[in-house]
Amino acid sequence: MSRQRSIRNKLVQMVMAITFASLLVSIAIVVIYDLRSYHRAMITDLSTQAELVGHMTSAALTFDDPRLANENLALLRTSPVVRAAAIYDARGRRFASYASGTPGDDEGDTNAARPLALSLDLALAEKSRGDLLVRQPIVENGDMVGSVVLRAHDRLVERTLDYLAIAVGVTALAMMVAYLLTWRFGRGLTAPIVAITGIAREVVATRDYSRRAPRISDDEAAELADSFNAMLTEIEGRTRELEESHSTTVREAQERSRAQQEVMRLNEQLEQRVDERTLQLALANAELANANEEARSANQAKSAFLSSMSHELRTPLNAILGFAQILTSNTLPSTLEQKKEFANHILKSGRHLLTLINEILDLAKVESGTISLSMEPVTLAEALFECRTMIEPIAATRKVRVLFPDVDGAVVLADRTRLKQVMLNLLSNAVKYNRDEGAVVITCEHPTPSRLRLSVQDTGQGLNPEQVASLFQPFNRLGQEGGAQEGTGIGLVVTKRLMELMGGEIGVTSSPGVGSVFWIELASTAPLTSALTSSMALASALETPAIEPPDAADAARDDNAAPQLPHLLLYVEDNPANLRLVEEIVAFRRDLRLISAPDGHLGLQLARAHRPEIILMDLNLPGMSGYEVLKLLRTDPDTAAIPVVALTANAMERDIERGLQAGFYRYLTKPIDIDKFTEAINSTLAQRSAAGTADMPTAPAAPGERNV
Repeated sequence: MSRQRSIRNKLVQMVMAITFASLLVSIAIVVIYDLRSYHRAMITDLSTQAELVGHMTSAALTFDDPRLANENLALLRTSPVVRAAAIYDARGRRFASYASGTPGDDEGDTNAARPLALSLDLALAEKSRGDLLVRQPIVENGDMVGSVVLRAHDRLVERTLDYLAIAVGVTALAMMVAYLLTWRFGRGLTAPIVAITGIAREVVATRDYSRRAPRISDDEAAELADSFNAMLTEIEGRTRELEESHSTTVREAQERSRAQQEVMRLNEQLEQRVDERTLQLALANAELANANEEARSANQAKSAFLSSMSHELRTPLNAILGFAQILTSNTLPSTLEQKKEFANHILKSGRHLLTLINEILDLAKVESGTISLSMEPVTLAEALFECRTMIEPIAATRKVRVLFPDVDGAVVLADRTRLKQVMLNLLSNAVKYNRDEGAVVITCEHPTPSRLRLSVQDTGQGLNPEQVASLFQPFNRLGQEGGAQEGTGIGLVVTKRLMELMGGEIGVTSSPGVGSVFWIELASTAPLTSALTSSMALASALETPAIEPPDAADAARDDNAAPQLPHLLLYVEDNPANLRLVEEIVAFRRDLRLISAPDGHLGLQLARAHRPEIILMDLNLPGMSGYEVLKLLRTDPDTAAIPVVALTANAMERDIERGLQAGFYRYLTKPIDIDKFTEAINSTLAQRSAAGTADMPTAPAAPGERNV
């Protein structure tokens, strides 16, 4: 009976342990999940209430109406968990407050319903035991005008204690039921095993293999008794044989065990080596894939940089070499006024080319780490004054107002020369990409006591999110590729690198049609005593200027032209200097007439209206690229047969192949070679004449064309 009681006790202990562990895990998971959900729901509910109150109170903050703000906060009395609330303005001062009037229940929490502190920082730091603080910023038109702070009673601890009490009761009840059920049914399970155990003990003691175990039940225990009896029968017949071969069997068993252990050891070693080799191969493949991706990205970046640099260098060279060819040509006579104009174009393009080269050299120095900085305390007022004297004359040419702040006492840690370079680049961009008679506002503020931020706001066309994302990349001209403004697109890249080297930051926010705000942030060693803040509303975007009609000189030139209608050419080009160069080249030929368009949309309209015999097409156009214009021309039956000649600064071999594959009749690169340009025009006209399409009717000159 003692053995029987031992088996039953073990069974009871096992069932009780399993039941207790299962209950403990289940209850813990349910409690933790519920408490977590309750806490999240509490935070979400408070955040929603704070956001609603902030939305309702934004007008009160804007118009400085504390009464309306207090009335909005009083609506929180419908929420019993909210003990106190307050609205703080943008400077962190309390604007309005609310207290539920119901003191806390816990000892030491009698002041839970008092109003929040006068300062936002003090309010966020006064959280006490059992309280939950939630802060929600109040945003109006993209600017943070204040904050809402709610303090609510956090019942998480009380809820946890309730769950623990329930868990203890449920566990005790479940353990009691499990104990009773296990003890009741354990006897029927262990009785057959006890009977077999008693017979086995007697057989071992007496070696009487004629004894048999009784069959008590009809389950697996009965099958066990039958098997045990069959085993006794078999043992009885083979006892002698086993005794005789016992020593041999033991020896073979030992050898077999050793062999099996050796095989298992070798298998484990083999599996370990296979895993190691597989891991090494996977790591090698991953490293190879990363290396291939890095090499591919580097090649693409290099190709893109070389292509962009080639285009930017060839654009000013086109005007320089083109007008120089006219000045030195004996077959293209020009007047003194024309020579002065051509020389001015050469001088302007040369200066632009020098600026581009200097910016490329600056970028190379910054990237290679060879640039040296002299970090020192810089008086911000002096640096801004120097920038002001240099930028105001440039802004005056477009009647752009530049408003500088009063930054007395402000000192930043920077390189004086590089700080001026950064500010001049941001100011010149703000003027360049601004609208006529617009404004540029410079503001200064302290985001933190040790940091000073300078912001440059313009009233230009602004940038979309895609343009902002790729803004600080080489040759990205403020997201206005192909626009009317000249620029290299390198200045912002150099500016960003210089700010990083000086331990500062640079960023931008922009709204299409409203304007952009570029800001830089540096370490400050002295606070501001005053600063300029601007509430100026941004003006609407500029209207598209009308295209001037042809001048009197062109009309007189047409009056003296031959009676035969000249061949009509359409030139789609956004760069005024390049357009002027082609106009002067064509002006020496009486058999040609030129009309022009500054972008692809107007070029399509002129092509459909006038049906020129040849279209000269720049590829980098604002709004629509030359490839897109060519595709639309080919899909229109009225313009599909007009040969289109590419005239672009994209001179890489892959650019030329792409252009010819796209369907351009000829591909001419800038700088323009006048002889090749003339040969391309003549050969194209000759082939059209041979094909019988030369005598196409042409309409009178439209605004923006030049008859020669």
